[in-house]
Amino acid sequence: MEILKEDLIAFIKNALHEDIREGDHTSNSTVPENAQGKARLLVKDNGIVAGVELAELIFKTVDPDLKVEVLIKDGEPIEYGQIVLYVEGKDRSILTAERLVLNCMQRMSGIATVTQEIVKKLEGTKCKVLDTRKTTPGFRLLEKWAVKIGGGVNHRFGLFDMILIKDNHVDYAGGIKNALFAAQKYLKDKNLDLPIEIEVRNLTELQEALEVGGVVRIMLDNFDYEKTKEAIKIIDGRFPIESSGNINPQTVRAYADCGVDYVSMGYLTHSAKSLDLSLKAMK
Repeated sequence: MEILKEDLIAFIKNALHEDIREGDHTSNSTVPENAQGKARLLVKDNGIVAGVELAELIFKTVDPDLKVEVLIKDGEPIEYGQIVLYVEGKDRSILTAERLVLNCMQRMSGIATVTQEIVKKLEGTKCKVLDTRKTTPGFRLLEKWAVKIGGGVNHRFGLFDMILIKDNHVDYAGGIKNALFAAQKYLKDKNLDLPIEIEVRNLTELQEALEVGGVVRIMLDNFDYEKTKEAIKIIDGRFPIESSGNINPQTVRAYADCGVDYVSMGYLTHSAKSLDLSLKAMK
């Protein structure tokens, strides 16, 4: 997934509009207009930091004259009491940017921390962990960025960049074969070059998918360990295999040990706990 600066700027401007509207009346009423100061971003938790590069961009978007000194970069471990960065400039500008910086960094750091914990559980296997579309509306770009920072791999970003045929698509299409044939015809008719992935719920659907082919990956949905091993034998290296469906930190290694290439986990984004960070004025 490519992180485009223009997408980040659009997110920041929308988030600032949501927060500021007619103005930061608290800062404007209590802090002199030209007062200058400095603040430090303080760590109050342990984990992996993410969102530092974004924080720099937020500060500069609020006020191009703000100066940011980064001490700890994205992807590095952090411990309670450390300082991630200093920001210096107009007090009002620092205060206006404060909450957006913290909201983003706390959320992103929590996701990066959880992702790296999963990556470590997979060490010694060929398996990689994928994120999903189970993300916060409007915040997906940053959540998927955090997964990358934590060492995970991004799945499709949205509905536009891949054809992923899931259970409901199969049921509405009238079966695995109908869905695959229809998707392949659609790409040909529209002159589109998109990868196709198919989700199967049982070994019968798997056999049907193998008969049609034309996919980049087969997803085993809610297969237990034994069925997963059986499916791997049937596929016999013809396609990369992804395990999905309620996979959590307690089960992820067992699925990897079955021999799958990927595990996809909504857990990375829907269950990560935000890390505790704060921005403190320096007197």
